[in-house]
Amino acid sequence: MESRKGNTAPKKIAIQGYEGSFHQEAAQYYYGKQVEVIACDTFRDVVKIASDKKTSDGGIMAIENTIAGSILPNYNLLQKSKLKIVGEVYLMIRQNLMVSIGVPLEDIKEVHSHPMAIQQCFKFLDEHNWKLVETEDTALSARKLSKSKSPHVAVIASRLAAEIYDLELIAPNIHTLKNNYTRFLILNREEDVVDIPDANKASIYFHTDNSKGSLAKVLNKINEVDINLSKLQSFPIPGSDWKYSFHADMEFDSRDKFELALELIRPLTEELRINGIYRKGKTI
Repeated sequence: MESRKGNTAPKKIAIQGYEGSFHQEAAQYYYGKQVEVIACDTFRDVVKIASDKKTSDGGIMAIENTIAGSILPNYNLLQKSKLKIVGEVYLMIRQNLMVSIGVPLEDIKEVHSHPMAIQQCFKFLDEHNWKLVETEDTALSARKLSKSKSPHVAVIASRLAAEIYDLELIAPNIHTLKNNYTRFLILNREEDVVDIPDANKASIYFHTDNSKGSLAKVLNKINEVDINLSKLQSFPIPGSDWKYSFHADMEFDSRDKFELALELIRPLTEELRINGIYRKGKTI
């Protein structure tokens, strides 16, 4: 369990999706089972609520997946906000087939879930002649089934959703690709961020003057101080003519190396901002 603060009061954390979502699983891993989640319809709402100290203690936001890649709109939301990254979680996405209690596999006629979840389970689903119904959310599908108790509908969702909505997990781990991980960022308001003494990862945002070799100069300086650049994501700068900004994740074994890297690359950039300094997340 990855809880980062000493007080015992449950945290109120904004997540995208409904109770039983993979965002809630990530929240429970980081903050503990007692965490209270504030379900949000959109990631924009997550950022808005996480930024409001009157309503939450922060937020959790998916940022990339090993199959689907980067969630680019979420990087943009992060850049426009005043939130900082204080941690991360790499969660294995395990998809499960669940039904109302007592419903046998042979009675299933329809399977409901988010399109991505359905796609992740095609190998299993192709073995059955079921109607596949796309929905807006895996956990919402589970919640609706818990209310309707339909004897002919199954849903694909997380194990947590089965627990919350009292559904029977009839076929676990039906996803085709087993190495399916989503990276979640733990977000907090800048004024609430505390220094993490053993931090070994940082996320920065920068852009250069777009002259020839300007990006290469920045990357070379980072390499010179023995820092691993684990992620480099580019974004077009709105209103510019083919100019780009960059999000970079940097891993290091010494905070001094990171500080030196910043000192070396700052003169090479037109803007440089630290999005967060934190501990590298574990894969769960």
